[in-house]
This record gives sequence, structure tokens and C-alpha cells, in this order.
Amino acid sequence: MVIIRDAILNDAPSLYHLNCVSMGYEYPEEKTSVQLEKLLSSRRDKILVAELDNQVVGYLHLVDYDLLYFGPIKNTMGIAVDPKYRRMGIGKALLETGEEWARDSGAKGVRLVSGEGRTEAHAFYRALGYNGNKMQLNLKKMF
Repeated sequence: MVIIRDAILNDAPSLYHLNCVSMGYEYPEEKTSVQLEKLLSSRRDKILVAELDNQVVGYLHLVDYDLLYFGPIKNTMGIAVDPKYRRMGIGKALLETGEEWARDSGAKGVRLVSGEGRTEAHAFYRALGYNGNKMQLNLKKMF
């Protein structure tokens, strides 16, 4: 049975692994741990993990998304499920738990951005009630 719980600092190695195998981000494990500690102490962030047989197999990171043109919502900063454990309801359980937290904290909704080529993920999100067709260009300036 999948257990959804709040992340703890000891989850850093598992989150590092998930970032690598699920999202292709090779951010160093040591830095992942530092970032996790910072985010866990933030009142704006919520990080949930999915645990199966005492192993973290997925996570969801939400953060406050406050706007001048809409009420408060939460922004999905990352959702990852280990490819070996996909299609088992883990992503759905993470999103439903995150949505419950968002509602309870006064948010009017949850925002989720997904890469253009991730068509299977898009179908999954739509099946869970996420909608929208706004196409955006994602620009970054790195320092």
C-alpha cells in the first residue's frame, strides 16, 4: 500500500534519485539535501513523498503562487514517480493529497506546467481534472 507523507531531510537521496531517473535532472545529491532542508523550513512550500514498502518512489513539490490578478493558488514545482512504479496510482495519490492541502490552506486551485512533448503526462493530468491549452515559451536567464 502506498503511503503519502510529508518529506523529511532523510529523503534527500531518494529525491535526488527521482530527479535523475524521472525528470533527467542531474543536480548533485549534496545540493539536493541543502535545498531540501531550506524548502522544508519554508512556510510557502509543501513537499510530499510517496512511500511503498519503506521506499520513496515519488514526490510532489507545491509552493504558494500569489498573483495580482487572481486569488491564491499553488504552483507545482515538481512531480516525479520512479518509472518502475508508474501506472500504480502513485502520481494520482500525490496530486490528490497535494490538492487537499492546497484547499485546506485557502488556495483556489493548483497550477501545473508540463513539457510540450510529455503527451502521456498531459493525458494523465487531464484525466485528473487539470485543463488548459495556453502554450507558453519558458525563458530563463541563468547566473
